[in-house]
Amino acid sequence: MTNIAAGRTRLAHVLPFYYGWVIVANGVAVSLSTRTVMAVATLSVFVVPMTQSLGWSVGMFSGAVSLGGLVAVFISPIVGRWLDKYGAGVILGAGSVATGALAIGLAFVAHPLAFYALYVPGRMIFSGPMEIGLPTAVSNWFIRRRPLGLAVDAVGKGAGLAIIPWAMQLVITGFDWRTAWITLGILTLALGVVPSLLLVARRPEDMGLEPDPAPPRSDSAASDSQLAEGSGNSGGFAETNFTVGQALRTRAFWILAVFSGAGMMVQAGISLHQVSHYINLGIDPRLAAMSASTFALAQMPASVFWAALARRMPIRYLMMAAAFVVALAAAGTVVSDWVLPEIISAAGVGFGVGGLHLLIRLVWADYYGRQNLGTIRGLTMSVQVGGQALGPVIAGFMFDYFDSYRLPFTFFAVAVFLAGILALAAKPPRAPAQAVKGLSKSAPNP
Repeated sequence: MTNIAAGRTRLAHVLPFYYGWVIVANGVAVSLSTRTVMAVATLSVFVVPMTQSLGWSVGMFSGAVSLGGLVAVFISPIVGRWLDKYGAGVILGAGSVATGALAIGLAFVAHPLAFYALYVPGRMIFSGPMEIGLPTAVSNWFIRRRPLGLAVDAVGKGAGLAIIPWAMQLVITGFDWRTAWITLGILTLALGVVPSLLLVARRPEDMGLEPDPAPPRSDSAASDSQLAEGSGNSGGFAETNFTVGQALRTRAFWILAVFSGAGMMVQAGISLHQVSHYINLGIDPRLAAMSASTFALAQMPASVFWAALARRMPIRYLMMAAAFVVALAAAGTVVSDWVLPEIISAAGVGFGVGGLHLLIRLVWADYYGRQNLGTIRGLTMSVQVGGQALGPVIAGFMFDYFDSYRLPFTFFAVAVFLAGILALAAKPPRAPAQAVKGLSKSAPNP
């Protein structure tokens, strides 16, 4: 490990750009493989062929997503502590090995117990190590350009979620769903393992570097940032580092946790069942699958859009706006019954969800700092993953009972609208004096 760390340091000092972008590039590679395999958008194209081929109910099938998320609720705090102590490289590499093997195993399932035994651990890895590890790795390397770094990471994730479901639908149509799972496993093993183990370091300070050299912010978001920093200086930038105990004693912590849980409940519930919803309305499966790809594609420009505003407006206002976009588009999904409204509604949900993903990851790092970010995110991820676990199973069992997705999608629209209103109360916590660390305006060494 010492030789690997030394090699990373040498590479950082010869690169013509900041090494943090290597961390971001690795995140993109993982997003095109490991991060996408167990996502609900990918699983959505397997719902119809697997349930019809194996004679399973949609509710039972959806339950694997929820159970995997519930398991992640319990492991996320542990993963968060590991991230703070060891960094993201080992977590991402090991998770990629396991995910690739599990995906290949899913190609051979014939019984619900076998499906649960393989998909639940895979979903646990997706909901825990992947969802905490990648944004934490980026946030640890960037401060002032954190929105941009997280936006690039989100674009990579959106690209994976746009390409993989569509590509797997083609594989399923041309071959079968078993071949599609094998393809996903091979892709994961090829892209997700070695770069993470060799290139990813915990923080720039571990390599003798400073955080990114972007200029300090001096914009209309200053009032919120000054409140968090406990400073009236709008021309500089101060990093706040809360301990876990200090974070737990702030009101914003609990509001953000509830917002995250509600937002991700809606995201997971709609994204898993949107393809099935349109197939159930009589739309051709190949056209219905376009909703999953459109949903993912819309997240890519959305990430750039919301990131561009993140240093110009208070984050809590942006979280409210993103939640309202999701609510409006979810309501549109309820009344969509042919291809054009399907595409518009899916794009709207994706655009809003892209904002939720980026802003939730950004706000924790901006409000509470890098020093204990993994542990704090591990705790709050339990609530977020809990929401993701509830969404699919709520929609699945409601569909089994009512034979329609209109009622669950209406419920999701109302829930995320109320979460948006709640976000306004999430003012940045005032950091204790010992938690504020001033940052130099000068660029660090490359």
